[in-house]
Amino acid sequence: MTHPAPGAQHAPEHPLPSADPRRWAALVIICVAQFMLILDVTVVNVALPDMAADLGLGRETLTWTVTAYTLCFGGLMLLGGRLADAFGARRTLLAGLVVFTAASLVTGLAGNVPMLLGGRIAQGIGAALLSPSALSIVTTVFHGEERSKALGVWAAIGGTGAAAGVLIGGALTAGPGWQWVFYVNVPVGLAVLAVVPALIPARAPQPARLDVPGALLVTAGTASLIYGLVMAGDAGWGDAATLLPLAAALVMYAAFAAVERTGRAPLMDLRMFTRRPVLAGAFLMLIATALLIAFFFLGSVYLQHVRDFSPLKTGLLFLPVAVATGIGADLGSRLVGRIGSRTTAVAGMVIATAGTLPLTQLSADGSVYTGLLPGFVVASLGLGAVFVTATTTALAMVEHHEAGLASAVVNTFHEVGGSIGVAVVSTIAATGIERGSVGGFTDAFTVCALAAAASAAVALGLVPRGKPQLTGGPHVH
Repeated sequence: MTHPAPGAQHAPEHPLPSADPRRWAALVIICVAQFMLILDVTVVNVALPDMAADLGLGRETLTWTVTAYTLCFGGLMLLGGRLADAFGARRTLLAGLVVFTAASLVTGLAGNVPMLLGGRIAQGIGAALLSPSALSIVTTVFHGEERSKALGVWAAIGGTGAAAGVLIGGALTAGPGWQWVFYVNVPVGLAVLAVVPALIPARAPQPARLDVPGALLVTAGTASLIYGLVMAGDAGWGDAATLLPLAAALVMYAAFAAVERTGRAPLMDLRMFTRRPVLAGAFLMLIATALLIAFFFLGSVYLQHVRDFSPLKTGLLFLPVAVATGIGADLGSRLVGRIGSRTTAVAGMVIATAGTLPLTQLSADGSVYTGLLPGFVVASLGLGAVFVTATTTALAMVEHHEAGLASAVVNTFHEVGGSIGVAVVSTIAATGIERGSVGGFTDAFTVCALAAAASAAVALGLVPRGKPQLTGGPHVH
C-alpha cells in the first residue's frame, strides 16, 4: 500500500530478468497477500452481530473490533516501509505474513475480548509490515510499461478486496461461523509463505534509521482519539472520560510533530503537507474512507439488529454497493483527466451527499430495497470517484521524487480514516446499536450527509485546478 520513503533505492541481489515469467507469478502471489489485508478491513462488519452474541460484546468492543485493525495498519505503515528499507523488502514481507497469519488464527480462536482485540491488533501490525514491502517489490521487479500494468492490478485489488469483504463475511458467518472470517486467512497465508522464497528475489537491505518514537506517538495519538470518540457515545461529549483522551491525543500529535521536525530520520516529512495536492489528496482519502467504511458498519448492524437479516442476506445486499464503487472509480479515473481533479472531487462528494440523504429517513419497517439500498448505491458511486481523485491528485501533482512519500501519506490517511469513521458513527448511533432502534442510525446517517456536503465545499477551495499527469510513482489501494 505504501512505497518506502522517497529516494530509497533497492538494488536486487538477483534481479528477475525482464523475460522471466516468474515476475508475473510473483505479482499474483503478492496480490493474493494484499487481498487478504484489504479483505480484513470490511470482512468483520457482517460478522459483528454473531460475534457480539457469542462473546457478549458491547458497542465499544464491536467498534474496536473494526478499528483496532485499521488503526495499527495505518499508524504503523510508514514504519513498515522504513523496515523494508533497513532489512530488505522480502524479509519484511515474510515477517509481516507470519505475524498476520498467526494473528488470524488467534483471532478466530478468541473466546474473550482481550484475545479478540489482541488478535486484531496483531493482524494490523502484520499488515503494516507486509503491505509496503509488497508494493516495494512490485515497483522494483517491474519496469517501464509493465510497471504501470502491475500497479494497475495492485490498485484494483484494493477496491475488490474491500467490497468483497462484506459478501465473503456474510457467506462465512452464515455457513461455518464468524470464526472463519479469520480462519480463512490461515491456509492462504501458509500457501503464500511457501512460494514467496521461490518467486521473489532477495534484495540488499539499505541502511536506514528507524523512527520508532514517531511511529508509536502517531499510533498512540490516533488510538487515544478513537477511544475518546467511542467513549462519547456513553459518557457524553463533556465528560472527563471523553475529554481526557481527546486532549491526550492532541498532546501526542504535537509531540509527534516535534519529533518529526527535529529527528534525523523522520517517519514523515511534515513539509509534505505544505504541498496543496498532497493535502487535498489526504483530505479526500480520509473523508471518503471514513464515509464508506461507516456505511458498511452501520448498514451491517442495522440490517441484522433492526431488520433481522441473516449475515448472508446482508452480504448479498451489499453486492450492488461494491459494483457501484467500482463503477464510480472507473468513471472518476476517466473524468479526472478530462474535467480536472477539483470538479471530479466536488461532483463525487455532491453525489455522495445526495445518496446519503434518503438514509436519514430510514424506518424500522420500510423496504430496504427502496429505502436503504438505492442510497447506498448512489453514495458509493460518488465515493468511488473521490478515491481515484484523491490518489491521482496527491501523486500526479507533486514532483516525481516526492511520489513515494505522497503515496505513504495518502495510504496512512486511508486506514486512519476508516478507524475514525467507524468510531464517530458508532458513538452517534449508540442507542440504535445497543437497543435495536432506528433513531440512532438515522442520526448517524444525518451526520454522514452533513460531512459529505461540507467536504464538497472544502474540496471546492482545497483541490487544485487542472488535469493531473501521472508520474509513474507508487499508487495507493
